[in-house]
Amino acid sequence: METAAKTGGRYIIACDLEGVACVVGTPGTTLNDSGQWEFARQQAVREINAAAGALFDMGADDVLVWDNHGSGVNLPYEKLDARVHIAMGGGWQGRWPGVSGDVRGVLLIGYHARDNHEGVLNHSYTSVGYQYIRIRQAGGPWREVGEIGLDAACLGEAGVPVILVASDSGGLEDAGQWIPQAECVMTKQALARNGAISLHPQAAALRIAQGTRRAVERLNRGEIAPLRLQGPLEMEIRYKRQEGAAAAHIDYQGRPWDKIDAYTRRGRLGSVEDYFTLG
Repeated sequence: METAAKTGGRYIIACDLEGVACVVGTPGTTLNDSGQWEFARQQAVREINAAAGALFDMGADDVLVWDNHGSGVNLPYEKLDARVHIAMGGGWQGRWPGVSGDVRGVLLIGYHARDNHEGVLNHSYTSVGYQYIRIRQAGGPWREVGEIGLDAACLGEAGVPVILVASDSGGLEDAGQWIPQAECVMTKQALARNGAISLHPQAAALRIAQGTRRAVERLNRGEIAPLRLQGPLEMEIRYKRQEGAAAAHIDYQGRPWDKIDAYTRRGRLGSVEDYFTLG
C-alpha cells in the first residue's frame, strides 16, 4: 500500500461558525444569540483540529487558525491543537491576517451560503445588512457572490489557493461556482434557513480530516489553483435597509459609488481587497 506523499509549508484554516455540523440556530435571531452558540464553538474546534491534525500528518510546518466569525473572539482556544498558531480579533489592514507567498493553501471551515441563496444561516458578511453582493469582471456578466467567493478571490490576489471548503449544501454550491477545484466536505444538507439533516459531529470531523488529506495530495499534483479575478471590477451591494445604502462608499479612484435605487449601490474596485479596505 502506497503512503501519501508529505509536503511541508504553511497553511491557514479560516473558521466561521454557521457551517459546522449540527448547527442551525434559532429562527428570528443570530447564531450568537441562539441556544446553539456554545455547541457551535465546541464543534468548530472539533472540525479545526481534524483539519489541523491531517495537515500536520501530511508534513505541514506551520498551521495558522483564523477565528473569523463576528468579532473574531469566539473559540475556546485552549482546546485547539497545541501546535497551531491563532489569529483572532480584528483591526488589521485588509481582509486576511498572516497571508504571504509561502502559504501553500487555505481551508475554509464552518463557512456558509451567501445571502439571497438557500442555505443554513445564510448571509454575506452581515446577516442584518445585505440582501446580496454582485460582482462583475471586466466585460463579464454580473454574478452573485458571498464570503466563500470573495475570500477565495482575496487569497487569489496573493497567489494562495483555497484547497478545502467544509460547509452545508448551500455553501458548497457557492464553492462550486467560484472555486470548483477545491475539495469539498458537506457537513449538513440544508432544508431551510434554520433546518438541516446533519452528519454526527464526530463523523463530520472525520470526513474533514479525510478531505484535508485528499486536498493536500491534489495540491501536490497541481490540481488546485488560486482564484484570480480580472480587474478592474464592479461591485453592487443591495442593502436590507435604506440607511445602509445611504452611507458613503468610495471607489479605488476616490469617486463615490453610484446609487442605483434607495437600497442599492454600485462602484468600481481595483481589486477584491478594495472591498475590505475602502469605505
